[in-house]
Amino acid sequence: MESALPARVDRIDPRTLLGPKVWRATEQAQIRTEPTGFDVLDRALPGGGWPLGAVSEVLHAQLGAGELSLALPLLARLTQAGRPVAFVAPPMLPYAPRLAAAGIQLSKLLIVDRTESDSEQNALWSAEQLLRAAAGAVLLWIEKADAHALRRLQLAAEESDSCVLLYRSERYAAESTPSALRLRIWRQNAAPQVEVLKCRGARPLPIPLRAAA
Repeated sequence: MESALPARVDRIDPRTLLGPKVWRATEQAQIRTEPTGFDVLDRALPGGGWPLGAVSEVLHAQLGAGELSLALPLLARLTQAGRPVAFVAPPMLPYAPRLAAAGIQLSKLLIVDRTESDSEQNALWSAEQLLRAAAGAVLLWIEKADAHALRRLQLAAEESDSCVLLYRSERYAAESTPSALRLRIWRQNAAPQVEVLKCRGARPLPIPLRAAA
């Protein structure tokens, strides 16, 4: 019986055996993204923006540090293209005139407030269902979440090919998570500062980036 193996396996380029999602340390990973709308941040991130089909964490020093402003260009672009977006368990009711002024089509925005998601498990479940219902982006505010719950959220993001922005306190910065991107935002001299803590496909930047509020 003839062997099914090639006569000279040493001539096979090993790169042909690897899938396109495997990151090689000497190469820039190919990542599909949606631009953040902030040029300086897009230039710092692999693929140039928020990763699609993945969870991105935004860790804030305190509420009102400018964390929602980071998402406004994304939400405006998606809703103007007719795609629904959702806020799940926001800490306070978003100010509709500000969102409209940023270009967000309010008819495409769904808000699941804290009375409807009275536990973090319910909030995570709501986010998963919205992703499976083809939301273009889901913004989720929770604090504690175990690794299993975050993996489920990541899987839902992959299946929907959507953006997920997970907002948490910066005290969770040392916690290991499956998120593709982790940003930290705080205010210094009244101006928002953004630091890339983790980004899939490249090394994070050690120098904080300046972002407009």
